[in-house]
Amino acid sequence: MRYSILLSALLILPIVVKCQSVLPDSGKIYPLAEVVITATRSEKNPLDVGKSITLIPHEQISDSYFNNISELLSATEGIFVVGSGQNFGMNQAIFLRGSNSNQTSVMIDDISITDPSVVNNSPDVSELSLSNIDRIEIVRGTNSVLYGSSSVGGVINILSRKKQKDGLNAEINIDAGSFGRTTSLFRQNLFLNYSDPTGIYLNAEINNENVKGIDATIDTVVTSGVYKNRDRDGFIHQDFIGKIGFIDNQLDVYASYKRTDQKKDLDKRAYVDDDNYKLIFSRDLITYGLTFKPYEELNIKFIGGYSAIQREAKDDSSVISHSGENDHTYNDEKYGGSNSTNDLQLNYKLPYLEFLLGGSFYNETMTSKSYLYSRSMWGVYETTLDLDTLDLNSSTKGIYFHSDINGKLFYDHAGDFNVASGFRLLNHSSFGSKLVYDFNPSYKINESALLYASYATGFNSPSLYQLYSPNKDFVSGITRGNVHLKPEYSTSFEIGFKQSITKSFDVKVDYFETRTNNLIEYVYLWDKNIGIDTLGNDWRRNDYRGDTYLNLGNQFSQGIEFSFSSEIRNDLKITGNVCLVNGKLKYSPEAVDTSTTHGNHVQIFSNGVFMNKEAEFLGLTRRPSTANLGFVYSPDKQVTLRADIKYVGPRGDVYYDSNLGPYGGLGTTPVAGYTLVDLSSKISFNDQIKLGMKLENIFNTKYEEIKGFSTRGRGLFLNIRYSI
Repeated sequence: MRYSILLSALLILPIVVKCQSVLPDSGKIYPLAEVVITATRSEKNPLDVGKSITLIPHEQISDSYFNNISELLSATEGIFVVGSGQNFGMNQAIFLRGSNSNQTSVMIDDISITDPSVVNNSPDVSELSLSNIDRIEIVRGTNSVLYGSSSVGGVINILSRKKQKDGLNAEINIDAGSFGRTTSLFRQNLFLNYSDPTGIYLNAEINNENVKGIDATIDTVVTSGVYKNRDRDGFIHQDFIGKIGFIDNQLDVYASYKRTDQKKDLDKRAYVDDDNYKLIFSRDLITYGLTFKPYEELNIKFIGGYSAIQREAKDDSSVISHSGENDHTYNDEKYGGSNSTNDLQLNYKLPYLEFLLGGSFYNETMTSKSYLYSRSMWGVYETTLDLDTLDLNSSTKGIYFHSDINGKLFYDHAGDFNVASGFRLLNHSSFGSKLVYDFNPSYKINESALLYASYATGFNSPSLYQLYSPNKDFVSGITRGNVHLKPEYSTSFEIGFKQSITKSFDVKVDYFETRTNNLIEYVYLWDKNIGIDTLGNDWRRNDYRGDTYLNLGNQFSQGIEFSFSSEIRNDLKITGNVCLVNGKLKYSPEAVDTSTTHGNHVQIFSNGVFMNKEAEFLGLTRRPSTANLGFVYSPDKQVTLRADIKYVGPRGDVYYDSNLGPYGGLGTTPVAGYTLVDLSSKISFNDQIKLGMKLENIFNTKYEEIKGFSTRGRGLFLNIRYSI
């Protein structure tokens, strides 16, 4: 199917060129109301930016019917969010252009919202709601020059709402739905704004969501008489938001506070239920900013933010027999983390030349405390691990410069050529200095068509856990954390074309490839004096020499993206996108840091391979090719009908394989592709009241996103919105 999709995409391209000569008013210029900020850190017309970008304004979000941000992002090209189709509240990880889940920057008002307390510092998208969003800007491709670490796959910037029309503005949204037997979803959202003609505005928002869900794991036990205590897993999410600001022609200043609370029911692992496993999460996010424009050519901007998270996973004893016996275990894990960002930039515009100069400071901390109790026939076992006294933290300082030069600066007839380029010099408290850069030429074929290319380098810093986890092997003395880790370093290339033919047709196509070196892997270490084939064969000896993190191997990803939007007639619009992506991993024994491993055998946990010879793995787990197609029919101004078709291609997933070495490792198992169809509608009774309905997965398709975990079946969701 994916090849037929690509063929269809390629067949459309000649039609696009042909349309220039057959469409009426093809020479007329339609100025765009939108501007993109994230791609260049200054206001630009999207058609003038030589990168693959997507802008999702507030109106598009509110008029569509997405239950959460993960569904919204998954409808755009190049993005697959694992967990978006599973039980509400399941962990949701972003894979953008084949990059890893921790290699995409997710921000709110330019402030990163990573979780420093998790192993690889990757964000959980289920934390984010659709509240308080003015627009979402997606910039694909490496953007470390402008945004630092993690921006290998791209940047997703969620910009919050600012000043509204003068006076009091209010919006109430109520959602209700069901997506399986005895399941329910109830969500209430209240947004209040007061905007004064002087430029002062005040925003407040409350969001509350309560879900009684499905059993998050798949039950494969069919033997009669086996005790089962399977439960349905719920989810509670709340947001409390406040913002104050002032905006006029010269000044834009704001400060905001957001509190997010979540409570999730978890299961033990794939296929294995747990009736007493809870995750409680909270984040306090403060953002602030000031933009001063003393005159037209100069823009001075300061942005900053502070984020603190608390996460507690509590697994109490579970009933394991018909007689009521439990497993006599209790586990309580508490994690904390914070990050702070301060960024000052100066933007100056001259005729045919624009440059940006900035400096940034980023700091993050983490801590954790865990307690395990277990009682068995051999007695009681208790253990505690407390990292509070270690003061785990890291900081990154950086300066960056970026310029945008039009060819007319040098030659009057070269105004169609443009070159954007820049660099970032950073210093990390652990791995020292690093330089990244980019080069982005473009050529404007006409006022509505742009051909562009990009070559960029990027980096992804090791997490605090990977650097400093104190767990130590009592024989070798090797710690799990490795302070000698270097950042993952990427080089990426992209070539693309975008065109807007009047207001009725837009098309984009891109080819990209990315190589990431120094990939950070979790590894087991085994006694170097024992042959690999005989490891673990003698129970009387201890062959294990600990576990740690190492820079190993290279990751390659490449793909093609295609998207279009066509207004066939005034009442019918079609949108679609395709992303074909593939990749591979390569490992070489020469990459092993023997000073860290003490020369012991190295086994990579993520695939079970030993580093005694070169190895290559084709395909990237959980990164499929995808396609989306949407039809929007508006017979009048009051009614909108929509049909959405989503295709996710086959890909690999991981599972624990006990045969991979003495302690096992992760094997790869295939996951079948699937196609989902949704229908939705919006009815406007007047300017204040709108009613929406969505029928999700109308054919009740059975599919998997992660092996062993359930996905939602057919669902019905209703929404009513009242605004003044």
